[in-house]
Amino acid sequence: MAFEIVAKRDSETVTMRRNSSLMAIAKARVWASEGWNVTIIVRDETALSAGAFLPFLTALPDRQPEMALAS
Repeated sequence: MAFEIVAKRDSETVTMRRNSSLMAIAKARVWASEGWNVTIIVRDETALSAGAFLPFLTALPDRQPEMALAS
């Protein structure tokens, strides 16, 4: 299963791919904590539902990052 992380801030866009859901979520949390708007795109029809990832996508205590999961 492939995961694509898209981080956007102002006029910048960064795209990266990871094979591990854990690594994709970790990368997304780091980028979001630095003020980026992050979307994780799942590139597999047999992927878990978005609800399975929501506990890992919760906002950090001192910030309200914008993160989303798309398929």
